[in-house]
Amino acid sequence: MKIITNNKMGSRKTWSLNNLPVKTLILLPLVLLNFQTSLQAQELQYSKPSWRFGLAGGANYNIYGGSTNKLSNDFTPPATFHDGKGFGLFIAPLVEFHPEDSRWGFMFQAGYDNRKGKFDQVPTACDCPADLSTNISYITVEPSLRFAPFKSNFYMFGGPRLAFIKDQSYTYQLGVNPAFPNQAVSPEVKGDFSDVNKTVISMQIGAGFDIPLSSQNQKTQFTLSPFVSFHPYFGQNPRSVETMNISTVRAGVALKFGQGSLIEKPEDVLSPDTEVQFSVNAPSNDPTKRRVREVFPLRNYVYFNTGSTEIPNRYKTLKKEEVSTFSESQLEMVTPINQSGRSERQMNVYYNVINILGDRMTKNPSTTIVLVGSSEKGSEDGKKMAESVKLYLVNTFEINPSRINTKGQLKPTIPSGKAGGTLELDLLNEGNRRVSIESSSPILLAEFQSGPDTYNSSETVALKEAPLSSYVVVDAKGANEAFTVWSIQVMDENGKTQSFGPYTQESVSLPSQSILGNRPEGDYTITMIGQSKSGKVISKETKAHVVAWKPAKIEDGLRYSVIFEFNESKAISIYEKYLTDVVAPKIPKDGTVIIHGHADIIGNDDYNLKLSQSRADEVKNIIKNALAKTGRNDVKFEISGYGEDLNFSPFKNKFPEERSYNRTVIIDIFNSGK
Repeated sequence: MKIITNNKMGSRKTWSLNNLPVKTLILLPLVLLNFQTSLQAQELQYSKPSWRFGLAGGANYNIYGGSTNKLSNDFTPPATFHDGKGFGLFIAPLVEFHPEDSRWGFMFQAGYDNRKGKFDQVPTACDCPADLSTNISYITVEPSLRFAPFKSNFYMFGGPRLAFIKDQSYTYQLGVNPAFPNQAVSPEVKGDFSDVNKTVISMQIGAGFDIPLSSQNQKTQFTLSPFVSFHPYFGQNPRSVETMNISTVRAGVALKFGQGSLIEKPEDVLSPDTEVQFSVNAPSNDPTKRRVREVFPLRNYVYFNTGSTEIPNRYKTLKKEEVSTFSESQLEMVTPINQSGRSERQMNVYYNVINILGDRMTKNPSTTIVLVGSSEKGSEDGKKMAESVKLYLVNTFEINPSRINTKGQLKPTIPSGKAGGTLELDLLNEGNRRVSIESSSPILLAEFQSGPDTYNSSETVALKEAPLSSYVVVDAKGANEAFTVWSIQVMDENGKTQSFGPYTQESVSLPSQSILGNRPEGDYTITMIGQSKSGKVISKETKAHVVAWKPAKIEDGLRYSVIFEFNESKAISIYEKYLTDVVAPKIPKDGTVIIHGHADIIGNDDYNLKLSQSRADEVKNIIKNALAKTGRNDVKFEISGYGEDLNFSPFKNKFPEERSYNRTVIIDIFNSGK
């Protein structure tokens, strides 16, 4: 950051006329007059004209091709003429339209177009050279499309040419045989070409460059435009007989003028109180950084891939010799700094769900389970899915097969989706193709009336987001339009002033330490000083209390979460008991409970937002009622519903298990923040 100290703006030194030399006194009125004229020119500025009018003039370099012999009905010379060239005059008034901010425009010119030429000399039967010159001219009408590819002064144009014959004369001269120098010269034969086309339709292409002759301080602006164009011989045969044709290269210049529209400069319309909004945000320290110890439920579903009855490879499977060293505590992960890693952490736990189940059944030999496979292909396919889970538990963890029952069915007891639904069926079917783990033993998986879940959990630690930046943010909204440059002056209570800048952006962030130095805090007057595009100085000021940044204290909390079934906003009975008997008693006196509701990506955004809010409200009401039964009303609740917003979603949505975990409500419990 560049820090500079400026003198007070607007101060001037006073001079006496007695101190000036005589030469200066003589020249001073002229300088002042010139300065005043310059200021007047700067006061008004105009846009470039969209419409221009003027005159174009130039030279046609005419190239004759083809052949001609019969010049008129009355005269046919003894020789045939082939190639020739010559120069002719072009002059035409013009009209041009092209908006300043567009690449496209239109040109129109109509005037005099001369295609004069002289054919190469040809010999005759008497060895006498013959000469032929032409004077063909037209009244030409040339509309063109104008294109400036770079929105610059360079442009290209092209369009049709419509020409009406004006002059069709020729001059024929038969020379003298060099072998007989004293022979009398034949007289010139002059006349008009016969069989001349009265109208010629052809085309032209060209390019030009606009050179402004006037500044945009003048309403009427003049432009000089050199140009070059090419008129191919296609369609330019001047006669309806023989093959004589003309190609033309034209080079010239156009003088154009037009009137621009008045542009109001920022300083003409600037109101310092309204156009530039000046504000300073000097944030205070967040005295507390919160982190939580997280408890989340273990989902009792194993989701299978479409068309397969084998356990998907995303689930962690062990070798038989690894079972003795397996423990749930191994699944805890390094503490992250925010919730964004929650999906990876819990999925690591969840993808070990079969191993956790096998470990718990080994440690509790009296427990039994039922594996219910649900498949869109029918109960037989569903049972094969359940059998694959059973086979793994029996072979790897050596669970007695009699402790595991399996069955298959078409849909889960609580399916995803509703009867008759037609939207997002692929995602819904993925969620229905699963094996549910059911047990009457709470130590394994609690049995639910509406579908078994568990609050047996694995615990890890997560951290809340870091507090907002401690930088002092100075905003000068509108400064880009109003100012060429602006700066900041900061004055403390004792009148000590610091300057920062200059700046051209509309927002600047300053470290609080650069303002405070060694002070812990202070009150400051902050002044914005801007220079408008006409040189006018504008200032605005405000006051701010600046505090030096300090590392935040850490407040530990607890995080719990509950999972809802698809499209449900009512908690299942075991979770109601869990929130009442486990979560509510953990809330400290005068504590804060932050509740966030979420939804998966299936369904309408607005609907999912309302669904997540209803889930959060449901959890709040259960906890609040539990506290009320013990005579407590000291807890502060903060409730939010995030719907399926991917910026806040705790889990990804690629697999059905991730979407299942996103149907969740997260509960964070903290002290009052003291």
